Amino acid sequence: MLMADEGGEGTERMTPAEFAAKWKGVTTGERASAQSHFLDLCALLGVPGPTEADPTGAWYAFEKGAGRTAGGEGFADVWKRGFFGWEYKGKRADLRAAYLQLLDYREALENPPLLVVSDLDRIEVRTNFTGLSPVTRTVTLDDLAAPDPSGALAVLRAVFTAPEELRPSTEPAALTEKAAGHFAELAQALRARGHDPERVAHFLDRLVFCLFAEDAGILPRGVLSRLAENTRGRSSLFSDALRELFGRMSRGGGMFGTEEVPWFDGGLFDSDEVLPLTGAEITMLLEVGRLDWALIEPAIFGTLFERGLDPDRRAQLGAHYTDRASIWRLVEPVIIRPLRREFEAMQARVTGLLLSGRRVTRATPPESDPVAVFRAFLDRLRAVRVLDPACGSGNFLYVTLKALKDLEWEAIQWGSWALRTTQEFPRVGPEAVMGIEINAYAAELARVTIWIGQIQWMRGHGFGPDRPVLRPLDNIECRDALLDLSDPVHPREADWPAAEFIVGNPPFLGAKLLRRGLGDDCVDALFRVFGDRLPGMSDLAAYWHEKARAQIAAGKARRAGLLATQGIRGGLGRRVLERINESGGIFFARSDDPWVLAGANVHISFVGQDDGSETERELDGRRVAEINADLTSGVDLTRARRLRENLGIAFIGDQKSGPFEIDRATAATLLAAPNPDGRSNTDVVRPWVNGDDITGRARGMWIIDFGVDMSLEQAALYEAPFEHVRAYVQPARRGSGSEKREPRWWLHVWPRPEFRAALVGRRRYIATAMTAKHRLFVWLDPCVLPHNALVVFARDDDYILGVLHSRVHEAWARATGTQLREVESGFRYTPTTCFETFPFPRPTEEQREAIAAAARELVRLRDGWLNPPGLDEAALAKRTLTNLYNARPAWIEHAHAALDSAVLAAYGWPADFPTGDLLARLLDLNLSREPA
Repeated sequence: MLMADEGGEGTERMTPAEFAAKWKGVTTGERASAQSHFLDLCALLGVPGPTEADPTGAWYAFEKGAGRTAGGEGFADVWKRGFFGWEYKGKRADLRAAYLQLLDYREALENPPLLVVSDLDRIEVRTNFTGLSPVTRTVTLDDLAAPDPSGALAVLRAVFTAPEELRPSTEPAALTEKAAGHFAELAQALRARGHDPERVAHFLDRLVFCLFAEDAGILPRGVLSRLAENTRGRSSLFSDALRELFGRMSRGGGMFGTEEVPWFDGGLFDSDEVLPLTGAEITMLLEVGRLDWALIEPAIFGTLFERGLDPDRRAQLGAHYTDRASIWRLVEPVIIRPLRREFEAMQARVTGLLLSGRRVTRATPPESDPVAVFRAFLDRLRAVRVLDPACGSGNFLYVTLKALKDLEWEAIQWGSWALRTTQEFPRVGPEAVMGIEINAYAAELARVTIWIGQIQWMRGHGFGPDRPVLRPLDNIECRDALLDLSDPVHPREADWPAAEFIVGNPPFLGAKLLRRGLGDDCVDALFRVFGDRLPGMSDLAAYWHEKARAQIAAGKARRAGLLATQGIRGGLGRRVLERINESGGIFFARSDDPWVLAGANVHISFVGQDDGSETERELDGRRVAEINADLTSGVDLTRARRLRENLGIAFIGDQKSGPFEIDRATAATLLAAPNPDGRSNTDVVRPWVNGDDITGRARGMWIIDFGVDMSLEQAALYEAPFEHVRAYVQPARRGSGSEKREPRWWLHVWPRPEFRAALVGRRRYIATAMTAKHRLFVWLDPCVLPHNALVVFARDDDYILGVLHSRVHEAWARATGTQLREVESGFRYTPTTCFETFPFPRPTEEQREAIAAAARELVRLRDGWLNPPGLDEAALAKRTLTNLYNARPAWIEHAHAALDSAVLAAYGWPADFPTGDLLARLLDLNLSREPA
């Protein structure tokens, strides 16, 4: 119990000097002096004490009862709601222990903004604002006895009256962005003077860590800033001194001037190498040093700093980044959730053993010894290894390491309370996380990020840094995660180290961009190594998912959680998810989630997989029985088969690969131009449409098209069109991937001969934009060439258009198509998954004509709305199919209702048939028409 001062709360006002003089001479312990010390502080500041301000103790009290995080009850020495929790220790006692007690109490104390500890000589004030890294301010008796104690008084007055004044002025994210921006300027300047980019990155990484270490109290406070200040304008002197500092740090530590520098082992400080800085750059370093580097946010620091150091990514520096909360959405269900289940099971087991009252002897088996059960869990937790096989600058590994350390610390505290034992020292550290990263900048930053995160966690929980401060992190490897090209002639699959958990964000690169992004040799090797496991049109991220699947199947991993583009759940990209469900199971998924990719806001998918043993499955935040390979639950449409009756009807449009398209005026000029043998240019100059022409207004574009296999000599006879292509297309195709696929530069790369053949004799055909918000089908004339962003149907009857535009087909297409962005932006329609699997009705002639009539009426009304007489160009520009279906006036609803009713009647289903039941019935029809 705290002992009350005889003067109680009526103690007269004290001066700072009087307070310091009184308490410097006090030698009694905590219990005899703490309350008197606190009341003297109140007298010093002229504020009421707890009993005077709140006689009931409801919001301000001594000896505030508080439940511990790990269980049991304790007491905070002083508490003021919304202001602080305060813990005392005896003179020269370990204030870390007092701080740990407050951390244990803070939830029960309503999470006050300040946590204060004191040993009567000094007062340490730590901020505890949600979402902000803690900042410590110290007030000593010497500060109060100084000639000008105003700074110390300001801190104390804020504690008692205005804690918001102590809120860190810069949030970690904003400070981190600012720091990364300054270092990007330094990196650019050093590279401009010819220094090797990797040496620049290594040097600046060292400066970053020094700035963090001095603000974190590991290096002498302000050592680098003072060095910059004292040598400003004298570059060689600065370099010599910095070299000496780095040398001390890398070779066992020692004295740097009059201050001791600890040993920093590990690859970061592997030598005393220094790059020369100009006077202006030293000044910039001085400015950067004024930031509070102890507040750096590791979860985003690596990303931003990597952008600044890597010349190829510097343009992204000011763009968005992935924050800690976003990463947690994957780390928690994949890694922490099962470990927490084990923790809870251990708690239940230990509690049951303790309540049983059985005496533990040497003969007691470990499973019946509560201490052994507890220690077995700690040992198991400390043995956890997590691999990020595309770790970048370490964001996922940092968040994972922090979560593992938090769980270990929670277990230690609980065990100490439950078993009445001394708290153990936390032992989970950087060795728990492993990474593979091909980019040297990022790999080194990952090591720095992890160490900063480790040190911040230890400081935040009252522990000092390790000795040596850094150790080598060889578990972060700089190499290719997919291919072992040590023998380029015989590429092999790269090995991954065994790890219980795999987590991360593999690179996003669409299948069509692989050769451009990786080069032909790499892609050819990738296809050779993985060709029997993944289709060639898989996105790059799919290879990481397949590697993780193989690790789990081989017993080298237990669970994996990786991000992917939304293309992974549709079309050929879905094959990897099918393989996961064949050899194990998807236990966690987010089908459509916002994310940040290379600074841009995108929508992606989360996929968590295991060997199939996980019984709890979660999809988009809800519990489900199963997760299908298309990241849905319920009806599994991935079982649908392509129907022979639908083959040869739907195609992707022509892919030109080069500037073959021309505007209306150019087309008119080319069409009017003569040719040497009198042939007409109408043979090769034709109207051209893409998705924008379907969903918006027709732009009146044309294209030069020499067909499927016209020879160079024949094409040249169309003189003006050919010369246009030679002037604009040939240079663009030269040296490109398109030239390798189709060396005949005057022809389109993929002219789709099958589609052209299927159109012969048709009076019109149907087209839809491959990706669109609304699934719209329109008629096109056979002379119009469709772009490859369109899916086209070689049918000219109203019945087919009616079924395609019905609710039945739209529901099927949405469920079997591929979501690429947010749901509101629509989905990708493909001929194979959406059309060729779709079971059309078997209508009577009367039903067929009813559908055709409803389709004709829909098109008639729609065309009338798009092009009414009497409107000017500005008004017509707003009349697009997208705008029409966004507004959805009553007449369009009625037209679609009539069409839907006719189509559903042809299936023999009611007009109000629920979509879920509809999909199940359609799948049954599909499987019955195409038996396995």
